[in-house]
Amino acid sequence: LAAIFAPVLSPYDPIKQNLLSTLLPVGSPGHILGTDQLGRDVWSRLLYGARLDYQIGFLAVLFPFCIGTVLGCVTGYFGGWADVIVMRVVDVVVAFPFYVLVIALVFALGPGVGSIYIAFTMVGWISYTRIVRGEVIVAKHQEYVLAARAAGLGHLRVIARHLVPNVITQSIVYAMSDIVLSILAVVTLGYLGLGVPPPTPDWGSMISDGQAFLTTNWELSTIPSLALVLTGIGLSLVGDGLSDALRP
Repeated sequence: LAAIFAPVLSPYDPIKQNLLSTLLPVGSPGHILGTDQLGRDVWSRLLYGARLDYQIGFLAVLFPFCIGTVLGCVTGYFGGWADVIVMRVVDVVVAFPFYVLVIALVFALGPGVGSIYIAFTMVGWISYTRIVRGEVIVAKHQEYVLAARAAGLGHLRVIARHLVPNVITQSIVYAMSDIVLSILAVVTLGYLGLGVPPPTPDWGSMISDGQAFLTTNWELSTIPSLALVLTGIGLSLVGDGLSDALRP
């Protein structure tokens, strides 16, 4: 909610500099969380950074979720050469660490939101394809699917109407934990200087910029780090709740 209503809750422009008010401590008049080395309000940058990191984190999961679900349904239902090709591609991608692939792709494509979306989509669809494919392989032999086929329904209708609603639950639950990993990866890219270009606020760049002032203004790095930890805990709890609610 704080991220959604950032324009209302933020008292300052998150990128506006004020060199007469640099490195103010927490609790300073007019700056509840102080200011950074360029005089920018930390509270405002924290809220707008949350908006950007959450947006990228959610969309970076949505695209792979959709692509992986489609590929998993098709390969699991039809099998054959399509299944063999997709699974071999999956094996190749899985052989490389997630962060190494993402960082390499973003470095090759250049910093920016578009590069992050492309990198996450090219790597993230793997997990959803494997999850959905396994569920479909089991479900397509169930009586309700056989009955639908015997009734003369086409393959597309069987997949969309009967298989997807019954195999998508596990992917939805996994997506919640994947959002946490995506936000963490976005912050990592920002910390390494491969995320959103400055002066756009981002938790990763805030943590990186605050490192030089840890002994005098520890809050510059600590506050966005704590926000990231709370985000991870919150979304993990949401994932647990969804798992309980959607469990057959």
